[in-house]
Amino acid sequence: MDRKKKLLPLLRSILMWPIALMALLVFMNIYMYIIDIRAGVVASIFIIIYGGAFAVFYMVKRKRLTSDLVTFAVNYGTIQRRLSSELELPYALIDREGSILWADKSFIWLVGDKVKTRQPITDFFPELDESCIPEENSDREIYLDFGEKNFRVLLKDVAVEGLGSDSFWSSEKHTPADSEEGRLIAVYLYDETVINSLKREISDKETVVGLVYIDNYDEALDSVQEERRSFFAAMLGRRINKYFLNYEALIRQLEKDKYILVLQNRFLEELKETKFPILDELRSVNIGNEISATLSIGIGVNASGLNQSYEEARAAIDLALGRGGDQVVIRGGDQIEYFGGKSSSVEKNTRVKSRVKAQALREIMETKDRVLIMGHSVGDADSFGTGVGVYKIAASLNKEAHIVIGDSTGAYDVMLNRFKGNPEYPNMIVSPAEALEMCDNMTLVVVVDVNRPSHTECPELLERSRSVVVLDHHRQSGEAIENPALSYIEPSASSASEIITEIIQYIGTGVKLKQQDADAIFAGIMIDSNNFQAKTGIRTFEAAAFLRRSGADVVRIRKAFRTDMNEYMAKARAIANSEIFMDNYAFAECIATGLDSPTVIGAQIANELMDVSNMKASFVFTNYNNTIYVSARSIDEVNVQVIMEKLGGGGHMSVAGVQFSDCTVPEAMDRVKEVLRKMIEGGEL
Repeated sequence: MDRKKKLLPLLRSILMWPIALMALLVFMNIYMYIIDIRAGVVASIFIIIYGGAFAVFYMVKRKRLTSDLVTFAVNYGTIQRRLSSELELPYALIDREGSILWADKSFIWLVGDKVKTRQPITDFFPELDESCIPEENSDREIYLDFGEKNFRVLLKDVAVEGLGSDSFWSSEKHTPADSEEGRLIAVYLYDETVINSLKREISDKETVVGLVYIDNYDEALDSVQEERRSFFAAMLGRRINKYFLNYEALIRQLEKDKYILVLQNRFLEELKETKFPILDELRSVNIGNEISATLSIGIGVNASGLNQSYEEARAAIDLALGRGGDQVVIRGGDQIEYFGGKSSSVEKNTRVKSRVKAQALREIMETKDRVLIMGHSVGDADSFGTGVGVYKIAASLNKEAHIVIGDSTGAYDVMLNRFKGNPEYPNMIVSPAEALEMCDNMTLVVVVDVNRPSHTECPELLERSRSVVVLDHHRQSGEAIENPALSYIEPSASSASEIITEIIQYIGTGVKLKQQDADAIFAGIMIDSNNFQAKTGIRTFEAAAFLRRSGADVVRIRKAFRTDMNEYMAKARAIANSEIFMDNYAFAECIATGLDSPTVIGAQIANELMDVSNMKASFVFTNYNNTIYVSARSIDEVNVQVIMEKLGGGGHMSVAGVQFSDCTVPEAMDRVKEVLRKMIEGGEL
């Protein structure tokens, strides 16, 4: 319509030019009469001849001109209709309710049926429902599959003058019902099947780099008789090489227990589908070795080149080892996938790592004026005990030190009260707000018993500090503290208190622990190891022996952590009302009303439920301060850390947890049950 409005004035102006020229000639003729009468007469004769010729031409050719214009318009409209109808791009017009008003032949051929007027487009493409209709004067793109083809669908809102709300177009008739303006949706279907196929082909042929480490090579080798060690090492190497050669991978040994892996992305997808059975195969190698070998694999994906893929692989293998090994981590930017992690972390008998970390911690502290120690939110005995250990190290170096504690849950108030107001520990406890005011360029922040920034007592403190040290025993997740000056994460340790005890012995500053110091650190080991029943090794008892020699008293600690009758009855009610899911999983709710430290009671309930025979894991749900706290426990059959990670949590293989703030306790239980059900059906449990 707009083009018609522009064309008619243009045509009219072209036809008016001879008349305008005649007026100009008449004006010129008058001027010529003034100059010379004879010249004026001659000019008048020619003007009369010109005017007569134009009049004859206009009268004779007018009908022919009109006929030619009509013929052109008809032919032009016919061509437009033909092009619209026979356009190779599937194209249709629908109203805002999704009813088809008109479709070209390609669209009709695509759907394989005769399109009826007012037929809903959802009959052919269910994805194109009312939610896909774009706003006025806007577009929307949707990707869908139809048969074996992939389409990019463009829905474009268009205004049509003369289209009423009750009118429609058919494939044979394009007549508007009235003069008002209506709005239609133009639907264009772009076939991207070939493009997507080429993209998949390119993606499949992309090269990814991986690193393969045998976690406990030395320990497993030492457990084999000396004459069989070379055979055992050869078997491990043969299993690894044979497995990856099945996927046309290039694998080369870098060191005795380290390999580099290069393979195509299409084979990586196959490995992910099978969930890397090489992890189980390597553990099954047994020629008399008392310790099974475990494998960690880190693979870098979605990289722009081999160098970046290698860097991603390095980050992935570090994460796999930081989570305890025996697993595969596939990393590409912010996307991380985990496989395996079924076995517990192998304890290292050597303390070389502790000594190296202790010396590094001392060197960092010596360059700072102040040390701020921060645990996780909703602190416990382990985070506080570790904080006390770091405080004593800083004090031995004559550094100002403070432990950052927010709202206390009452779980370790007896221990905490021994330090509050004690003149021997001036201003030891500070609030998060006070810590933020103290933090400057010469302040070191030591994070204990946690490695996820969002779970710390004061995440803002990490952003403000330039020097951060992490001491933790929890397995790492995708969320990590960025660029720490020192990171000592040992998943095989029973607790962070065990780690700080070893560091105290090697720090070389002559740290002298008082009774209350030793009690606080010893209590951290006791609570996190469930009275030395979970995740305890040789080094756990060695740390406990050192603290006992330093003045720790087990009886005094036990009295400090006795529960009152309300807490005892709450545990009894929760256990009595517990539910058994799929024969092997215990679910219980801890009622927080009237309890000083409900989350701690929930953890204790989860521990006690594991004393029931045939229980593979227990899950206790506590509603506290509008947040659902889930405590998960197991012994050795189920990795509760993997379960909790699928819900956004984390922890250890046998001790883990997660928090929900957007649901009720029954809904939280249903979420955990659904994850368990899927993992069991998928063979992960």
